Amino acid sequence: MTASSRPLAVEEFFGPPTRSRALLSPEGTRVAYLAPWRERLNVFVRDLDSDWDDPDAPGVRRVTSDTRRNVESFFWSVDGRYLLFQQDNDGDENWHLHRADMTRPEEAPVDLTPYEGVRLIGTQLPPGRPGTAYVQLNMRRSDLVDLFELDLATGGLTGVAENPGDVLNWLRAPNRLLAFTLEEGGDHVLSEWAGADRLPIARFSGTDAPFGLLPAALTPDGEGLWTGSARGSDRTRLVRVDLDTGEETGVDSHPVFDLDTPRPEADPRFPSSLILHPGTGGLLGARYLGARQEIHALDPHFAGVLPRLEELSDGDLAHVSCDTTAQRWVADFTHDRDPGVTWFYDHGTGRARRLFRPFPHLDPDQLAPVTPITLSARDGLSLPCHLTLPTGVEPRGLPTVLLVHGGPWYRDSWGYDPEVQFLANRGYAVLQVDFRGSTGYGKAHTQAAIGQFAGRMHDDLIDALDWVVGQGHADPDRVAVYGCSYGGYSALVGAAFTPDRFAAAVSYTGMSDLVDLVRSVVPFARRGVENSYLRYIGDPDDPRQEAEMLARSPISRVDDITAPVLLVHGANDVRVDRRHSDRIVDALRSRGAEVEYLLNETEGHWFVNTDSNVELYGVLERFLARHLGGRSSTA
Repeated sequence: MTASSRPLAVEEFFGPPTRSRALLSPEGTRVAYLAPWRERLNVFVRDLDSDWDDPDAPGVRRVTSDTRRNVESFFWSVDGRYLLFQQDNDGDENWHLHRADMTRPEEAPVDLTPYEGVRLIGTQLPPGRPGTAYVQLNMRRSDLVDLFELDLATGGLTGVAENPGDVLNWLRAPNRLLAFTLEEGGDHVLSEWAGADRLPIARFSGTDAPFGLLPAALTPDGEGLWTGSARGSDRTRLVRVDLDTGEETGVDSHPVFDLDTPRPEADPRFPSSLILHPGTGGLLGARYLGARQEIHALDPHFAGVLPRLEELSDGDLAHVSCDTTAQRWVADFTHDRDPGVTWFYDHGTGRARRLFRPFPHLDPDQLAPVTPITLSARDGLSLPCHLTLPTGVEPRGLPTVLLVHGGPWYRDSWGYDPEVQFLANRGYAVLQVDFRGSTGYGKAHTQAAIGQFAGRMHDDLIDALDWVVGQGHADPDRVAVYGCSYGGYSALVGAAFTPDRFAAAVSYTGMSDLVDLVRSVVPFARRGVENSYLRYIGDPDDPRQEAEMLARSPISRVDDITAPVLLVHGANDVRVDRRHSDRIVDALRSRGAEVEYLLNETEGHWFVNTDSNVELYGVLERFLARHLGGRSSTA
């Protein structure tokens, strides 16, 4: 065994980072970041110019003290006085907004939305009002999102607008209030809200924008809205919508790639598709994503900064933040074989220095390259894929994991993924497929999935797998299908609908009953699924569609499952209730089939805490080793 193929412990991949998610303060002298404390990630602040090699350097301050659950999302107030962070309870996704006052280090953080069972839907920080936030809460009714003005100093809430029943979300402009609604049939309408009256501004096709206008950022003058649009085109480009006339004007586009949305706006692990000035809200740049990322500089000053940032790494620029002068920058990068590195760059002096690596113990030379490839489905549709082959072994006849992403309105991309590297380190070839329904490759690629759950979406996976087998990389008798959320559903479809193709299946918070899934959408989100769940999966209130949905549900074909199955679920999952796994487990056990079940009582749809993930991937490692013959960290 070569040094590059040394098996690494589960903890080396899924243990906590030394530091991560660095965010520069508005005045450019402090950095907030996540670091472990008592086995949980908490928010810390330190002077930018401190000794980053010294974890106990003077000026380091721990801001949060959560011993129950990792903090994942945090941000500065406009003036840098407060650090704001979100937290839920054991994965229930009822997010609360907390505030830490940087001028009063002796004070504990304050929960600004301390309401039981209420979810923070969104937070907006107006550039001209540093002591104010606009928050959306379903406090009055669980299915309706109202808008409030929040005083960050006192925690006082003032109602701004009550939802009459059809508003999906709100946006406060300096001189007007905007409401986003959904018409019958699925079209999105942007309106100006004036008490009981609404003035329609613009209408957008629900088929073009299944999740509404993403991103949605106000222009600094408050007279326009920057957003993604595929109107009249297959590709999503960046446009400006005039809030007086509704006129849509092109701002920027790429000839081949989509604006990188909606994935970043839906997942805080990824940077936003728009790079905005933290003080003015001005548009600095836009991200596009194909096999690799491209950033277009849309501001003359940023056009000088961007190439200097990109010189710091051969990876792709990920999260980036700057001070209000846009001279001082903190940036991190993603790379297929490197968990990342965070840099400071001063554009005024040209000076740059590395601040930290989040996982300094991981040697990129020990990890496996991720190769983007494009294949063809049986009907001719192009399938962007990523293939990762383990290092130190001949890439022939390998045990293989077909790793299916969630959503399905999501996409895989080139970059560091601890799951991929963990599996490759265990000797598995890893195949990721951006099957029809995935985002980022044009709306035709996404819309090709309508009505194709357990149909052509699954055929795409099989077609890609056939290619890898045909290339000699994969042993067809040692293939597992594994995924989370939609990927978990896909794993169960693989086991139940094509049982001869898979030696094992792993469903992590996957749905097994499409009717149950659609009927169980949390109240505040029900109105918003018309263009996603109802259009792509079906409407269970229509008896014919309900029957089709059940026919495409693994629970209806559980007796056809012959391969060993591992199910993983968080007991507090509000997106896919645990009963989706419970029912599969009960059905398999009732006939003596081989099934394992890992149920975590302290997690939701995605496992957050380190101990939960170490347990999960330890179980996964042993399961795959038994049924595919891969190695373990003790081998």
